[in-house]
Amino acid sequence: MTRLGWLVLLPCSLAAHMVSMSSGELKVEGDRAHYELRMPMYEVAHVHEPEHTLLEQVRFKGAGAWAKPLNPSCSEQQGTYFCAAEYQFPAPVDVMEVECTLARVTVPNHVHLLHAYRGDKSDQAVFDLSFTSAEIRFRPPTAFETAARELSSGFMRAAGGLAPLLFLSTLVMAARTRRELIALTAAFLFAEVFACALVPRVHLSASPRFIEAAAALTVAYLAFEIVLLPESEHRWLVVGVLGLFHGAYFSMFLAQSGFRAPAFLAGVAFAELLLIAIFAAVLGVLTRFKWMRHAVPIAASLLLVTGIVWFLLRLRA
Repeated sequence: MTRLGWLVLLPCSLAAHMVSMSSGELKVEGDRAHYELRMPMYEVAHVHEPEHTLLEQVRFKGAGAWAKPLNPSCSEQQGTYFCAAEYQFPAPVDVMEVECTLARVTVPNHVHLLHAYRGDKSDQAVFDLSFTSAEIRFRPPTAFETAARELSSGFMRAAGGLAPLLFLSTLVMAARTRRELIALTAAFLFAEVFACALVPRVHLSASPRFIEAAAALTVAYLAFEIVLLPESEHRWLVVGVLGLFHGAYFSMFLAQSGFRAPAFLAGVAFAELLLIAIFAAVLGVLTRFKWMRHAVPIAASLLLVTGIVWFLLRLRA
């Protein structure tokens, strides 16, 4: 990547959130439904007139018609922005279409987790900038549907955010040989899986802001290694430690979504391996040109600055 390209990418990365998430709960009774939306206050800062805008981004269609919110209300409750509304359908619904575009009014990598209930039956859906609609069926999903949903969700969580892309690109630049790239990749993937297995058992309650600030430091520190410690040994161990923080994000997502870890993490690993292979191929092509010999230290220096500034901004948020 050229120097100009990195300079363009720098301000974009500072605007990105690694952890941007909200949750919703929909309870259906006959031809009526009650919806509740919960979003961290630091996400609401990006939204113009949130008391009107947020509920306008979530729509429900049942019995052949889009339901309109009745008696909507929004308020702040202990650091969380809470919205609620009632919905009236023409007839009782068994299947419902949901449209969610919250990522358009918050940040591009925002994720909304919706849990829907009707009596003793339930379903759930995950929405982001790429997946803005879903069908809710109040029946148990098949094993194939569940696996496909969890696998695709893991893939999108790993590939859909700028923060993971920055770290993976830094990881590729940190590898001095193909063998070391394999070692760094293995250490990173193992650390993520280990974090997902460990965090629920030790009952750590890290806030999204802490995880995002820690992720910023992982980018900065690995870039620091590339620039100032070019001959450092055991870099795979450093990457493994840094991977724990990225695994903590996926662990938090698993806890909130209720997804099974094996299928979800398989999607994460597939996306990360694919991205690492693409970044390595691009870097290999670029470094063949003499005028690109200093591309790695220049890019790493920019990532170092980006990670530090990003960390400071998240602490002040």
